[in-house]
Amino acid sequence: MLLSFAVGLLALFLVVKYLHKQSFTQLTTSRKTINWKRFWFVFVLWGVISSSLVLVDYFMSPENYMFNFKLVPFLFLCLVAIIFVPLQTSFEEYMFRGYLMQGIGVFSTSKKFPLVSLYILIVIFLYFGLSAMFSMGLITKFGFFIIVTAVGISLIKSRLAEKIMLLSSYNTLFKILNRNTTSLIITSMIFGLLHIANPEVDKLGPVIMVYYIGTGLFLGIMTLMDEGMELALGFHAANNLFTALLVTADWTAFQTHSILKDMSDPSETALAEIFVPVFVVFPVMLFILAKVYKWSNWNQKLLGRVINPNTENQVGID
Repeated sequence: MLLSFAVGLLALFLVVKYLHKQSFTQLTTSRKTINWKRFWFVFVLWGVISSSLVLVDYFMSPENYMFNFKLVPFLFLCLVAIIFVPLQTSFEEYMFRGYLMQGIGVFSTSKKFPLVSLYILIVIFLYFGLSAMFSMGLITKFGFFIIVTAVGISLIKSRLAEKIMLLSSYNTLFKILNRNTTSLIITSMIFGLLHIANPEVDKLGPVIMVYYIGTGLFLGIMTLMDEGMELALGFHAANNLFTALLVTADWTAFQTHSILKDMSDPSETALAEIFVPVFVVFPVMLFILAKVYKWSNWNQKLLGRVINPNTENQVGID
């Protein structure tokens, strides 16, 4: 399962390098070089904090855990996890906080952005509506996306689209969407919704999407404020790696030969495990990182307008 993420990461780097003519460093950070000290700082910090939280819960409620340690399977787990889990988390970070966040940000400087976004939303609702009413096979789905793509291109290039883009209300919408917040929210929503197939959703219900989308927002805010992905890469790698090695459960996506096995009923503690990280732990982490790296100008970095230096029609910052 993890091998597919390694292949995806390689493919993403090739697309960025040869299609977009962008370097690995440019995809990662606005700094001249990648600051790996940032990566290791947050990796160790969150590794210690997350592991401590699990161990405290273990000693407070030992009846909820089973000692699952077996030397040989655990050593194989360490080998696989240490190599491939960072590749899995790096693929997700480079896809969402790197490729998509930059791409959506740049596209938001185009006057066509609101129109295209609205069309995509209509297509999404249409797709799920048709899927609910009819059984759509692979060929049907492929044909559907070919048709809506062709129709979309025709509409965007039509005179009707030109007239719509001249409306004052459209220009107001453009100014609203041409902000860093847009790429932050869109990438966080996609990041969260792509986890909807995880077994945790079946076990805990749709409410767990608050955690997934909230995690996406946390990682996105971290990336925008630090003007680079190093902290998000380190946090995500530590979160998945230490969890895989320390604790597992029958109802999670990562089922491993970890040291502990969670035997508790997740429905009893679901609200605490979902809302406490998003509304307590993550804000505290942002506060710590803000102090360590002296973040400032929050309003501009999170809410400010986006400038695309490669276009003549630049949008000013306010």
